[in-house]
Amino acid sequence: MNKFQRKVSVPIYTMFILLLFGIFGISYTIWGNQSGVRGGKAGAAEAVSESTVGVTKVVWWHAMSGENGKVVDKLVSAFNASHKDMKVEAVYQGSYYDSLTKLKASIGTTIAPTMAQVYDIGTRFMIDSKAITPIQTFIDQEKYDTSQMDEAIINYYTVDNTLFSMPFNASNPILYYNKDLFTAAGLNPDQPPVLYEDVKKAATKLTKGGVTGAYFGTHSWYMEQFVANQGAEWVNNGNGRDGLATDWQLNGAEGVKALAWWKELVDNNVATYSAGKGDTSKKAFAEGKVAMIFDTTAALRDILDSVEGKFEVGTGFFPKPAETESGGVGVGGGSNWILNSKSEEEQQAAWTFMKFLSEPEQQAIFHVNTGYFPITKKTYELPIVQENMKKYPQFKTAIEQHHASKLNKATLGGVLGVYPDARKLTEEAVNQALSGQQSPQAALDAAAAEINAKIAAYNQALK
Repeated sequence: MNKFQRKVSVPIYTMFILLLFGIFGISYTIWGNQSGVRGGKAGAAEAVSESTVGVTKVVWWHAMSGENGKVVDKLVSAFNASHKDMKVEAVYQGSYYDSLTKLKASIGTTIAPTMAQVYDIGTRFMIDSKAITPIQTFIDQEKYDTSQMDEAIINYYTVDNTLFSMPFNASNPILYYNKDLFTAAGLNPDQPPVLYEDVKKAATKLTKGGVTGAYFGTHSWYMEQFVANQGAEWVNNGNGRDGLATDWQLNGAEGVKALAWWKELVDNNVATYSAGKGDTSKKAFAEGKVAMIFDTTAALRDILDSVEGKFEVGTGFFPKPAETESGGVGVGGGSNWILNSKSEEEQQAAWTFMKFLSEPEQQAIFHVNTGYFPITKKTYELPIVQENMKKYPQFKTAIEQHHASKLNKATLGGVLGVYPDARKLTEEAVNQALSGQQSPQAALDAAAAEINAKIAAYNQALK
């Protein structure tokens, strides 16, 4: 099975990375859980893959930190205890950005891991790198049943009818709100606003007594979800799924409508604005200074813990301008990839570990302790999940929103080689619009022009 043993040419990939980082100026932005206690060991020097007698070692690079990292460590320990002939070493490599940057540098070297967690927007680059063995290879070999997995999640990582990576941590953005403040403002605490106009009305009523109605971090992910929620795609060629994307379309009518609405909230002083996308909004929310924020469902456990029962946390669907039959939110998070420079034995062991992570029991543990929703359907049937939802009904929101989303190219999400760079430029555009430096249309148009130039350069490099 020589396909498992293909070696990566160091000169070719060195040139490829230099082209991407040097000539094209691709820079990466990151969003996710990046602070707190690290999960696993750190340091690329420790990631040299090796096998001991009778034991196959799998080095897994991941980006789960804090409490999420601790859960990852528990899952790894459980796997190692139940598979005496294999040993997984989980190596925390920093943020999604840091992890992917280190992975690129490791390609073709002896320090490359056996498998790596890569965030969703790294999908196109990983495919184009030719440094991976598609998960479809293992699925076809053993006729692995993928029908047990969530269709929308598995379809995100499927391109050209090939599943390239194994989904691991799935999320979507939701609205978090302070139920106590809703009650005090005369709003129904059990009916979060969904439409733009309703969010505006709620934010206006909630802004009083030192409290601001809303505080939305300037994540470009939110802009993409605003567009998807209107049933539109933000890159051409079927969101990059019918062929390589050549045109960034977030400056279309749907994107402009969303940003104009957002700017109106800021201009009316019912929404806080500050450049950047750190955890400032979560901190202000936990302190009761703002009534509504956006964040990933993966932040749910952290938010509940930070509030410490000072008020009741409500969760709602991500806003949209009006009802649409084709809209919904897409899948975020990350997946696991297998490097083809490793031996067949290591790759098979990594595949065994991936299957373990996707089993309902492991998915249940990961879900209730993080907020990421399960990738395997039967997970919802387990008592630990059902009991957790009874105790914390907030966990239902992201799942219900996920299941309510229409399955189409818009909600599957975009696939783009320069995606991280596109997000950085989009965030700059959002900041310029919200601060009044440019109109929403002009800011998004300028970003699209720069993004399209980078897309063209990236696509040219692949030829």
